[in-house]
Amino acid sequence: MRALITGITGQDGSYLAELLLSKGYKVYGLVRRLSTKNYWRIEHLLDKIELIEGDLTDSGSLYLALKKANPIEVYNLAAQSYVATSWTQPILTADVTGLGALRMLEAIHQYDPKVKFYQASTSELFGLALETPQKETTPFHPRSPYGAAKAFAHYMTQNYRESYGMFACSGILFNHESPRRGEEFVTRKVTKAVARIALKKQEKLFLGNLDARRDWGYAPEYVEAMWRMLQVKEPKDYVIATGKTYSVRDLVAKAFGVVGLDYQDYVVIDENMIRPADVPLLMGDSSLAKKELGWEPKVNFDQIISAMVEADLERERTR
Repeated sequence: MRALITGITGQDGSYLAELLLSKGYKVYGLVRRLSTKNYWRIEHLLDKIELIEGDLTDSGSLYLALKKANPIEVYNLAAQSYVATSWTQPILTADVTGLGALRMLEAIHQYDPKVKFYQASTSELFGLALETPQKETTPFHPRSPYGAAKAFAHYMTQNYRESYGMFACSGILFNHESPRRGEEFVTRKVTKAVARIALKKQEKLFLGNLDARRDWGYAPEYVEAMWRMLQVKEPKDYVIATGKTYSVRDLVAKAFGVVGLDYQDYVVIDENMIRPADVPLLMGDSSLAKKELGWEPKVNFDQIISAMVEADLERERTR
């Protein structure tokens, strides 16, 4: 069993690599050539996995990576995945997040169409959602260049499945967090700031819209859903979510509560941080995944945020 993971240095990629290794896979990871390596999430795995240089903007490198890894499964997790950045770099986002998925699909089609393909879709596809909760049949209405690029990648995955008979599927994953979350995402921005404020290293936390509500799950559980999607007989797209929502305000209150502080004494609203077209509410219905994949979430919101705050406290104490 051999798998190729794009985005292996990210939160999901690192947890997925651990999962696949535990199941006996030979794991390959596609990594971009950077002047400074960002391997902190996979440092403990470097002697167990094999990294291949490549880039989603370079079709040739993707074909060569497939040739070297000769995988039975490809997990496309790499993307420009930060919504705020997609507004300042929309062309880059479209190229990496949208066309990048298409380049990988076409590389697989040319190399070996029997290779199974997983595309990391997102709840941002729904954007200004037409129904709540959102499920596999809910129409898309993305509200950012990131969401629109992901919609293109999602539809191209569907097209390669239907046109070429490829085992290609998308996981429409709602927000999922962990101590390995990137600092640019609101959950980690909050938990890191809470740790720094508790340790007297920072005075205030600046945020935008505190009323946006999200469906937050636990990343290690969500990568298991990815793997399960490639083990069924017929490829299909699945929503992966908890079915519960919390506001950014809830997140902030919980995080500060972990260290015994009142968030109202430290949080400052910055109007410049509110997105041009915000998404007020996202909540998923993963009943199909429960029925067909046997998947359901177990770790709750309070446990996730507490673990993230504790991890950031430990990091900040050692800096």
